[in-house]
Amino acid sequence: MTVEELASRLPEGSVCLLDVREPWELETARIDGVLAIPMNDVPERLDELQTARDGRDLVVMCHSGARSGIIVRFLNQEGFDAVFNLVGGIDAWSKHIDPSVPVY
Repeated sequence: MTVEELASRLPEGSVCLLDVREPWELETARIDGVLAIPMNDVPERLDELQTARDGRDLVVMCHSGARSGIIVRFLNQEGFDAVFNLVGGIDAWSKHIDPSVPVY
């Protein structure tokens, strides 16, 4: 999913945004309303993730899209459907959607 698509869908509440970056990264730059679960913690928190998404499409993000791509593949293997990688991650969000979000 592109950052432009995400920007149009976030206000309507049709997606659950999962941020798999580390806590220090979230302190540096974040999108309000994300579900923050560090990448390495995702396997132990699948039930929480399923509950939080509440039937909505799940968009996974990280800094650039690499870590989130790994998590998307993992979640698909675990039976999750309608899971999308945010292309370019928070970096693309900062550059194309919200310049007030710091680039790091």
